[in-house]
Amino acid sequence: MDQEKRVLAAFALSFVMLMLWRMFFVKEPPPKPSAKPNPAVATQPTPEKPSATTATPGPAVPPTLPVVEGSKAEDIVVESDLYKVTFSTRGAVAENWILKRYRDAKELPLDLVDDEACGKLGFPMSVKIADGELSSKLNSALYVATPGGTTLKPPVKLEFSYSDGRVQARKVFSFETGYDIHAEVSVAEGGHYLPVDVTWPGGFGDHSLAPAIINTYSMGVYGSLGDLTTVAQRKLSADRPVPAPLQLAGLEDRYFAGIFLPDSPDEAFKLGRQTWTPTDWSGKDSDKPSPIFAQLGEEREKPLAFRLFVGPKNLDVLRAQNPPLDSLVDFGWFAFVAKPLFLGLRYIYDHWVHNYGWAIVTLTLLINFAMFPLKLKSIRSAQEMQRIAPLVKSIQDKYKNVKFNDPKKSRMNEEMMGLYKEHGVNPLGGCLPMALQLPFLYGFYRVLELPIELRHAPWIWWIKDLSAPDKFHPFGFPLPILPTVMVITMFLMQKMTPVATADPSQQRMMMFMPVVFGIMFYNFASGLVLYFLTANIVGIAQQLLINKFMPMPQLAPAAPARKK
Repeated sequence: MDQEKRVLAAFALSFVMLMLWRMFFVKEPPPKPSAKPNPAVATQPTPEKPSATTATPGPAVPPTLPVVEGSKAEDIVVESDLYKVTFSTRGAVAENWILKRYRDAKELPLDLVDDEACGKLGFPMSVKIADGELSSKLNSALYVATPGGTTLKPPVKLEFSYSDGRVQARKVFSFETGYDIHAEVSVAEGGHYLPVDVTWPGGFGDHSLAPAIINTYSMGVYGSLGDLTTVAQRKLSADRPVPAPLQLAGLEDRYFAGIFLPDSPDEAFKLGRQTWTPTDWSGKDSDKPSPIFAQLGEEREKPLAFRLFVGPKNLDVLRAQNPPLDSLVDFGWFAFVAKPLFLGLRYIYDHWVHNYGWAIVTLTLLINFAMFPLKLKSIRSAQEMQRIAPLVKSIQDKYKNVKFNDPKKSRMNEEMMGLYKEHGVNPLGGCLPMALQLPFLYGFYRVLELPIELRHAPWIWWIKDLSAPDKFHPFGFPLPILPTVMVITMFLMQKMTPVATADPSQQRMMMFMPVVFGIMFYNFASGLVLYFLTANIVGIAQQLLINKFMPMPQLAPAAPARKK
């Protein structure tokens, strides 16, 4: 039996053993008694003894309740210098969550709540319990808000209460001076708390962006500090339960986050993608992606208590949270390089130029001058390889008709290594300096892709947003000026830089690379294109100096052809 069949047989036997174990040795737990009281005895309630295993924190809920219900739907606004949150007494939900210091893609105040989607799927802070009919009733009931009034200023505690005499719902939101709030939500029936979930449906983030961008950057996130798991919106199809314990969970996009921080780490959390077919202004189906939702729940019969952070993914803001949330900004594998680069970029902006475009140019100059010795070593190695290129080609021609698996092929490799040794050339001498630069290239890519500081940050003239692609519209159609200039400078560098190979096909392929880069960078952020363009211009200037003071060495004469 070969290895693959053994593996399949092992999996099959393991599956059979698990099924047999479950059938004969695992006993199903008894069904959980319903929290709903018997209607026959509901009119004559009797006090029950508290269970020794079920915790019931919070104030005791009396078995008979007064009716508490609002007369009409009203909006309650909580507004600070950072945000403006509008609650409705119908359902005690958040209809708008505006971050006042930021604008959306249409230059309107940034509202993280999608009115269109939430109008059909539910608004943030909706409740969900096992009884779907009761959930719908509580999310459409008229609550009584305390304190009253239309506009409140933090710090403030806003309480919503509702009772029909049998079921009591209560939501308490405590606003402080930052972006985070504390919330406590409870639903009680017949003298018992019910397990309750709080949801953020309808998606999260800047909903004015193009659908492709929303689908790319909309994420669900959960886990513990320093060990976060992110799930892309396009990978979600239905409810996705998240195993406890967890320190935080929620939704995020490229620049903003809505994070639940449960008071108890054992509270349940779900991510999911909602089925929704929006329509555009003409009544046709829109290409807007289906939004994801976050759902935090308490599986025990007790109130659900949690903190909620809704704000920008700004490192200073995230670090000020308790616990710090700066791990939401993921700099990738080379974070040890990317974070210092970002701090350097911000330092240059704060203390030198006060413009992120010129800060990118300045930091690129500093990086390229620091890496100049590595580049010099790489170019010197390429020149040495180019000097002996005729000798290398003569050896390759000598064995060009030898098959790859022919033992004579090893003789070719031995002759090549002997040639390198005779002329003191290291064939990998140009690769190592380039490899050392890759972490900086990737780190700079992450620095220019993620930080919210570059969002809507202008540079000069037509560049109004360094986080968006450069698509100048002088004649009514997009004209990518920065990517075009970048391609031209890459062609110039290719012409000026010595190549280690004499193969014409490989040289033509290298000359085609600027076009490939131009196509790739067409939709990249203009700040990232500016970095590569500046690096190319610096590289051209450095290459001019190298060609002047380090002229190309004389080519070695090729070996004479063998006579037949």
